[in-house]
Amino acid sequence: MFTYKPIDRVEKISKEDFYNQYYKPQKPVVIEKLTEDWPAYKKWNFDYIKKAAGDKIVPLYNNDPVSADKKVNEPDARMKMSDYIDLLQKGPTDLRIFLFNILKQVPAMQNDFKFPDLGLNLFKNLPMLFFGGAGSNVFMHFDIDLANILHFHFAGEKQCILMKPQDTKYMYKIPYATICREDIDFDNPDFDKWPGLKHVTPYKAHLSHGEMLYMPEGWWHYMQYLTPSFSMSLRSLAKRPANFANAVLNIFIKRNYDNFMRKRQGQKWIDYKNNKAILDTNRAIHLSK
Repeated sequence: MFTYKPIDRVEKISKEDFYNQYYKPQKPVVIEKLTEDWPAYKKWNFDYIKKAAGDKIVPLYNNDPVSADKKVNEPDARMKMSDYIDLLQKGPTDLRIFLFNILKQVPAMQNDFKFPDLGLNLFKNLPMLFFGGAGSNVFMHFDIDLANILHFHFAGEKQCILMKPQDTKYMYKIPYATICREDIDFDNPDFDKWPGLKHVTPYKAHLSHGEMLYMPEGWWHYMQYLTPSFSMSLRSLAKRPANFANAVLNIFIKRNYDNFMRKRQGQKWIDYKNNKAILDTNRAIHLSK
């Protein structure tokens, strides 16, 4: 089992302290009471979402392994938001929603929250919602744009596992992608099968209604929905020049090349990447000795 480090928690924090203590050194933190003066703090529950967005058709994703027959981020199913919420509340399901743009889909919901003044240049047109049912999880990954992320949680409980970008070389990262080998069980890692994981330092935080987790640019994260719940992410561009350059490369070159190779070589391309992830990590382990 991993030995987790706790993520710092504060009730509230000034713009200056957040910038100097967390943003500048790129260190995660949970801010517990940042949203208490938002209308969303009292309004955002599943009944409200059904009323505000129940008729919207939403893309759904599961945890099936990457398939050569699908493009990156291609949904596994679609249904009305109201039907999906009913599904969540009936019992466990691994179907999730991610990257649901509320400004585009339900403009009125933008009146329910504020863009916090923490010294970040937040994208005003990209507030995204994420939904999941009890027991569902989001596989270990980092965001393709290497953004700084403010992750606000609502209507339930969620557990978040984070790992530093410096640990990437030991993470069995898939080439041309932002995920690890999908057959790794990060809840109960097999260190004999995946020895690179003995070299990583995982961090853990538990989020309840209204709490916000700051995830610095390029940090790996793995989300576990402990109860049916949803979250909203606000983001800002990577500050570090190397991360910004890699974000451009990921979005405009690597993703398109990966889709091209999936279409051209099919499962052979997926198998090649999975094997290379092991070779690259084994090389990093050898060099660390």
